[in-house]
Amino acid sequence: MRWPRENSTIANRWRAVGYVLWHISKDLPGYESLASYEPPVMTRIHAADGRLIAEYARERRIYVPINAIPKRAVIGAFLSAEDKNFYEHGGLDFQGIARAVFNHLVLKQRLTGASTITQQVAKNFLLTSERSFERKVKEAILAVRIERAYTKDQVLELYLNEIYLGLSSYGVAAAALNYYGKELEELTIADAAYLAALPKAPSNYHPFRKRKEAIARRNWVIEQMSRNGFITSKERDEAKATGLNVNPRPFGAHIFAGEFFAEEVRRTLLAMYGEDKLYGGGLSVRTTLRPDYQRMAKKALVDGLVRYDRRHGWRGSVGQVDLQGDWGVELAKIAVPSDINPWRLSVVLRSDKSRAVVGLRPRKGKDGKLEEAREQVELTLKSVKWAKPKKSKGVAGLLKPGDAVYVAPPDGEDGSWQLTQKPLVDGGIVVIDPHTGRVLALVGGFSFAESQFDRVVQARRQPGSAFKPFVYVTALDNGYTPSTVILDGPIAIDQGPGLEVWKPKNYGGKFAGPSTLRTGIERSRNLMTVRLARDVGMPLISEYARRFGIYDSLLPVLSMSLGAGETTLFKITAAYSMLANGGKKIEATLIDRIQDRYGQTVWSHDKRKCLDCASEEWFGQPEPELDEAREPIIDPHTAYQITSMLEGVVQRGTGTRVKKVGKPLAGKTGTTNDERDAWFVGFAPDLAVGVFVGYDSPKPMGKGETGGKVASPIFRDFMKMALADKPAVPFRIPPGIKLIRINRKTGLRAGGNDPKAILEAFKPRNSPGDNQSEYFGGTGSDEWFSPSINQGRGLY
Repeated sequence: MRWPRENSTIANRWRAVGYVLWHISKDLPGYESLASYEPPVMTRIHAADGRLIAEYARERRIYVPINAIPKRAVIGAFLSAEDKNFYEHGGLDFQGIARAVFNHLVLKQRLTGASTITQQVAKNFLLTSERSFERKVKEAILAVRIERAYTKDQVLELYLNEIYLGLSSYGVAAAALNYYGKELEELTIADAAYLAALPKAPSNYHPFRKRKEAIARRNWVIEQMSRNGFITSKERDEAKATGLNVNPRPFGAHIFAGEFFAEEVRRTLLAMYGEDKLYGGGLSVRTTLRPDYQRMAKKALVDGLVRYDRRHGWRGSVGQVDLQGDWGVELAKIAVPSDINPWRLSVVLRSDKSRAVVGLRPRKGKDGKLEEAREQVELTLKSVKWAKPKKSKGVAGLLKPGDAVYVAPPDGEDGSWQLTQKPLVDGGIVVIDPHTGRVLALVGGFSFAESQFDRVVQARRQPGSAFKPFVYVTALDNGYTPSTVILDGPIAIDQGPGLEVWKPKNYGGKFAGPSTLRTGIERSRNLMTVRLARDVGMPLISEYARRFGIYDSLLPVLSMSLGAGETTLFKITAAYSMLANGGKKIEATLIDRIQDRYGQTVWSHDKRKCLDCASEEWFGQPEPELDEAREPIIDPHTAYQITSMLEGVVQRGTGTRVKKVGKPLAGKTGTTNDERDAWFVGFAPDLAVGVFVGYDSPKPMGKGETGGKVASPIFRDFMKMALADKPAVPFRIPPGIKLIRINRKTGLRAGGNDPKAILEAFKPRNSPGDNQSEYFGGTGSDEWFSPSINQGRGLY
């Protein structure tokens, strides 16, 4: 049978149309991929108390289900603005499509308009953003597929979570936070209407730069909401009379001084899950950060770095400003780190012998423009005294008109602004819960904006004498007692053929003869530590260092006993935490738990199990108990003995500056050769803190700039703030420990009126006098007693 020519022509045309549609749609997503699609969602980082500290995303999106989006305000606003017939059409607006095609083909206009909400969702599945006829056809085909793969509510949910709304906001939830600092349910009708005005072109309705246009467009949306029955006429009029009231939320870890902390969390997540999961997986991360401790740690570190810097003199202005024109505009051109608040950059306007008047760098408003007001403050002679001005010239000798300098607001009784400068030295501080390993605060440097290098986690430096407690722990855990006597005297170590004889020295060059282990660590005696390490054996010390996580494989040579091996502040502070908790192994962590986009926990730091916690009813059974997941790595009696000895460091040793806290504290100073690195690591019964100070490119910090002088005051200042409202809790004494009065010089039992008597901690099987005279040294070939050895300086 032959088809009539007309029918054959029609059939061929339909075949041609079918082929074109097949060709265009062959690479489009199918129903299965559409149904399983998950839009990229930002990862959000929260402090331990739930407050947001950081977000990581390529597209800043918070995904919320449709039933959590307010129907009248938010859904009503977007339907009225974008697609009022959404629930009635099948994905396409045929009249609008015909009109757009006619305008494009006949009138040669740009192809725009006619996109339903479904078509706008379809755009997100297409890889290109070209404007072409073929793309519009693809959109139409895909919109139909989407309508078949999803319910209407699911399509609307995708749209409201996908749409870009400016200010780096994808989706209505992110926009509500970024524009108003509100959750969705807190948005007013006027708020929601403004957000619904943005999808077409967010930059055209910028809340500050295009305020007039933004209000006009918002009011148009409000009018459409009223016409479509989502709001009453009264609500319409009230909403139109409302100001725009956009108040972008303060964003970023700088709110809690937590930039270094947040960055370390980001690096950890990147290593665990990779880039795609980090920046698009919608992870919800509960960290261990305590914002109050973080602020305290930042203040203590900055104050300590500034104290050191001031001791080494004023370096002059950071730049020059032309005072002929608007000095505020000129001053604003000088770059300032974003995280050095409350410091302000200023310019000297005039100065004389007794004072200087400086103009503060004007801040920027929400619209990005400089404030018009020009604030001026006064610097007195007292406030610049640290810079050592010449008596004959006073303040004018230091500060001249046009000098750009940093000033700090009043923070003392005199109420005056202070001249200051950014320190060249840097450092870090970390705070750990010794019982769980949770990192409560971490500050990796003076300014994250200037340098993202983290001196807590990334800087590998010699700890010096801060490592010595682990030499003593090894000895105490293997038969020694705090009263065991070791010779504090010159020693020479043969290092092998062709190598120089090593002659370690005490800091200051002096030695005290036979002394107890307690004295050795309180006074940080290098010679005693080397002798002890030689007797105990460096291979065993290396093993203990590995157990505590300080080193993976410490070279077993005697110089390592004095902290010559490089490690990080993070690792050694975690190791001290294990001394504080009774000798139990912990894994230091910045992350408490991680949940996926659906709220399911995918990782938790706490691995303890509670088999009886799932009981649905109580029948009088005992309370469930959690398993003890912490592995003991040393005898708890050993842990208390070294803790007691480190208390002595604070009470009468190299860390006496810490005594001012007025609470039970233990810790150890550390200083490397030529004062290149300064450390103090210590703990209260429930808080461990480590401090490091040094130049990023190691160089001497100056004679006398030791761990006790530079680092311990930072530790002290933090502990003063952190423990201010807490009672003085003594260190916990494990069962079996015997406290016996001994003479701290000889290590023997003390008489009734002995002024040098202390209570010393002994294990159940030990007592004063055990191993007493065994370690006085000797006259072997590796021990020299020449007076010439009693010179110079060593590790401290």
